[in-house]
Amino acid sequence: MPSNEQVLKALEAVIDPEIRKNVVDLGMVRSVEIAESGTVDVKISLTTPGCPIKDHFVDAVTEAVSALEGVSTVNVSFDVLTDPEKQKLMQRLGGAALPDGSLAAVANVICVGSGKGGVGKSTLTANLAAALASEGKKVGILDADVWGYSIPRMYGLGATRPPVSPERKILPLESYGVKVMSIGFFVEEDAAVVWRGPMLHKALTQFLQDVEWGELDFLLVDLPPGTGDVSMTLSQLLPQARFVIVTTPQDTAQKVARRAAEMAHKVNLEVIGVVENMAGFTTPSGERFPIFGEGGGEALADELDVPLLGKVPITMPLRAQSDAGQPLVFENPDDPAAQAIRRAARGLVALCPTELPMLASIAPEPPALEVIKPSGMSLPMA
Repeated sequence: MPSNEQVLKALEAVIDPEIRKNVVDLGMVRSVEIAESGTVDVKISLTTPGCPIKDHFVDAVTEAVSALEGVSTVNVSFDVLTDPEKQKLMQRLGGAALPDGSLAAVANVICVGSGKGGVGKSTLTANLAAALASEGKKVGILDADVWGYSIPRMYGLGATRPPVSPERKILPLESYGVKVMSIGFFVEEDAAVVWRGPMLHKALTQFLQDVEWGELDFLLVDLPPGTGDVSMTLSQLLPQARFVIVTTPQDTAQKVARRAAEMAHKVNLEVIGVVENMAGFTTPSGERFPIFGEGGGEALADELDVPLLGKVPITMPLRAQSDAGQPLVFENPDDPAAQAIRRAARGLVALCPTELPMLASIAPEPPALEVIKPSGMSLPMA
């Protein structure tokens, strides 16, 4: 029959995938009871009552304890850490903030990025989300392009103010079955956002932790161009997120997009695919003109050893529907651009299982910095 010490030693192999430490060091093992029959009862304390990874702990605890000699049965039960216990855990983790479960039911977070502006990244993100929704997936978009926000307009939402739940959670707006959150909802329409890094960190942290995203198969994050503050913040908040690189066919754009891939690798975000946007202009009659060249997306995908998810042409309806706030894949599904985006969406579905949830990770508190907010700014900062 194993001793309590042996059981605890075995439980050091059980890792919390959210905090990336074992449950013993985290103080999450509430109790261990060993019966003479060989039955071992283990109670694990969770950080949130709605934790969707209970099955992970059941399997991991059962496997670790069952390996001990004399164990016949392992029973795993749960309770929730009290607020004082959470505070102690935060201190043990160096003062980091524990996630509150806002992203607890999000299966996949996909960051859509590029090394430069003007490659149609936001248009692609908006329509990729719509294509995933048309495949029956539950989808949200976080417009993290704080300076160049455009997702609200592409979904016909303008500067509509999101409601707040009785639990003080911001509720994302919904259009075409897609949940949307953007800084554009909290400023006067088309107002400029003049922020420095710490303010961006705070806003993005709130959009991830204080927004009630609910259950999602995919949360698409529309990144700003380049490799600066926003990308680094998201790598801290979402270490399990994956990256899709958008490029145009020309060599220059491909080389710049490679920098975005290098940034993702440096902050340990997995690049899972490339989309070549503006892959020629397709006329209403179906004639195609490769005005930006050929092959840049395929070359980048080969270099990164990831799939080329799609080659999306420029079409008149793609531009018109984006300006009208109507996703092309819903309004004109037979358009060549819509068909290419749907193929890219199916590629994402094949690459990203939606059975296992993804959790928000620990985010460090940003340094305090007094910032003059733009006119009309009223984001309810936590």
